[in-house]
Amino acid sequence: MSYEPPTPPANLPTEIVNTLNESSPEQLRDVATYAEALAEHKEREARLEESVDQEEVEERPDDLPEDVPAKATITIKEINDNRYYYWQWREGEKVRSQYKGPVSPDE
Repeated sequence: MSYEPPTPPANLPTEIVNTLNESSPEQLRDVATYAEALAEHKEREARLEESVDQEEVEERPDDLPEDVPAKATITIKEINDNRYYYWQWREGEKVRSQYKGPVSPDE
């Protein structure tokens, strides 16, 4: 009884397939773990950028904390039916946020 190796996805570059075929089972498991974590990271980054684009951006007040850059804006996020202010800014490819405080009910 012979076992056939799995068929790689058609969209996977030949160089990657060849490298994987030359790898040990331990290396392949490490690659699988890393690839899954990297995919989750990239999906999370994409969701964060998408949510930043869709959130309400308020006019920026002058009371910036020292650790928040001048380019930051105030964003309102709704979490569990509660609204909160966050400072938000971009550092390279990443979007950074810092909690500011709750939105008062009359706003």
